[in-house]
Amino acid sequence: MRKLVILGGGYGGMRILQKILPNLPDSVEVTLIDKLPYHCLKTEYYALAAGTLSDQHVRVPFPTHERLHIVYAEVVSIALEKQQVILADAEPLTYDDLVIGLGCEDKYHDVPGAAEFTYSIQSIESSRNTFLALNNLQAHSKVAIVGAGLSGVELASELHESRPDLEIMIFDRGKNILSAFPERLSNYVAEWFYERDVQIINHANITKVDEGILFNNNEPVQCDAIVWTAGIQPNKVVRELDLEKDRQGRLMVTHYHHLPNNENIYVVGDCASSEHAPSAQLAEAQAEQVALVLLKKWNGEELPDRLPKIKMKGILGSLGKKHGFGLVAEKPITGRVPRLLKSGILWLYKFHNG
Repeated sequence: MRKLVILGGGYGGMRILQKILPNLPDSVEVTLIDKLPYHCLKTEYYALAAGTLSDQHVRVPFPTHERLHIVYAEVVSIALEKQQVILADAEPLTYDDLVIGLGCEDKYHDVPGAAEFTYSIQSIESSRNTFLALNNLQAHSKVAIVGAGLSGVELASELHESRPDLEIMIFDRGKNILSAFPERLSNYVAEWFYERDVQIINHANITKVDEGILFNNNEPVQCDAIVWTAGIQPNKVVRELDLEKDRQGRLMVTHYHHLPNNENIYVVGDCASSEHAPSAQLAEAQAEQVALVLLKKWNGEELPDRLPKIKMKGILGSLGKKHGFGLVAEKPITGRVPRLLKSGILWLYKFHNG
């Protein structure tokens, strides 16, 4: 029996299961390894942390299949030569084919105190802790959000709706928030925050973090809570692998999404090098192609010379429950339409996966 082991039940891991389980050859069994007994909607962690979405609404059950085994454990390392996955408090698992989809962690850019004294929304556990911290604050408390990319903006807007009594500050390194988006979208979001007294601090340079104090350009800013959304890096297990990586620490892969020197190890999502920015959409697109390659390989079929180039359909962001922004077919959209689109996509995803 050939053994496929999937590390991580995120967007990539789930999409691979969806594609291969209905067509799984009799000679193959699949093992999914994840710390949690459910798939998590990471794109909605900002709402969980802000208190506008319940924990139950960001969980989706894993699929079931007679030859799918789910192991709830933490991955400690990968023994490449032995073809084994080393687990915490469990026996190592041997694989024939391996998919690495372990996701990402916060990147603190060597800022002293950032890891110790800030809250996070990178995992469901950290998002729960952030929810408790933010929603237990006294009225008129000061909340600093470090990072004005998509996560920081969505968290700030959702937190304003959940706790309009709070004084919210967004610290951004650039001259405009959402620097990866067109200026029209950046200006729209900045105006949305301005109208709601959410303060944006541009040209920020966080040099140090202490308990309750954020140092911006070495100047102390008193805060009651600090949330870090200023960058990500691949999971520690991936960072510790002695393999070729890109400048962001993501594993280099071929156009078939496997390691250059190992055709049995595939990488998807935040752990895989790509020309595109990490996203759930990208992880799913990579996973669909990995599933195609695996099924053809298992069935003894010839692989295509090239796989189709992955194209992103667009990106959507929310500003609370009624407004949003985004890029669809490279065209900026703002207002209620992008918010409705995002809600619809989320409903469809949960409907098809739940």
